[in-house]
Amino acid sequence: MAELAKEAGITVRTLRFYRERRLLPPPRREGRIAWYNEHHLARLRTIAALLERGHTLGGIADLLAAFENGRDVAELLGLHSALAVPWSRETPVRLTPEELADHFEGQVTAENLAASLDIGYVAVDGDDLVHISRRLLDASTDLVAKGVPLAAVLAAGRELRVQVDAIAGTFTELIRTHVLGDALARIADGALPDAAEVARITETIERLRPIAESVVDAELSMAIDRRVRAELNAWLTGHATPAAGKEDPAGTGEPTETGQPTGEGQPADPEQPTDAGPAGG
Repeated sequence: MAELAKEAGITVRTLRFYRERRLLPPPRREGRIAWYNEHHLARLRTIAALLERGHTLGGIADLLAAFENGRDVAELLGLHSALAVPWSRETPVRLTPEELADHFEGQVTAENLAASLDIGYVAVDGDDLVHISRRLLDASTDLVAKGVPLAAVLAAGRELRVQVDAIAGTFTELIRTHVLGDALARIADGALPDAAEVARITETIERLRPIAESVVDAELSMAIDRRVRAELNAWLTGHATPAAGKEDPAGTGEPTETGQPTGEGQPADPEQPTDAGPAGG
């Protein structure tokens, strides 16, 4: 129960209150152990979304009662639950200010802390700080340990947030157009998707998650390969030419220390095409 409450961003007391009001289905039990799963988390997120839209707990209770007894509301909430299941699998990390300072020794300045709060990497919870993601925290720590200033890491994180948000927009547009298009059109006309369609949409979205991750990972890997090759070529070119320091004074076109002909004074090959076209053209 404590783990579920933490994932949902509520207190255990609130979770118990929802249980008592029958807003949350009972957990699966194995002996004295109660198991909650992503469907319970999705229900809590649905409740939170309805609260944000101005529904009272009493009204939400009525909707959930209709969920149990009426097909239409059940299907609508079922679709919402399917879409509300989080894609992210990130684990938040609770840290004391001293523990955060240990990760980035000497670089947890007021400016960097303000930037972390602004990006959303870190939130304040009482006397502690909560980092949004264990993986991002570990990656930032490694980068700083390798000599990248924390300010530069945060600046890169801010830029990446914009770029990744654009990538997410591409995938959500695909889903909205090709997965949810028909259902959204019918909802706009006052109809609700039936149970079979909700099940189909739920299954499709679950399958799209690893596909999206694979596409982004593949594209990122290939993009980094291209960038590294370009940087390496530029580095080699920029260092090899000054290091050679030699020209071809005789104009023979013989290779210099770079391993390439200088091109100056090199006789044209009549069999090779020129910029003007084939020889004799």
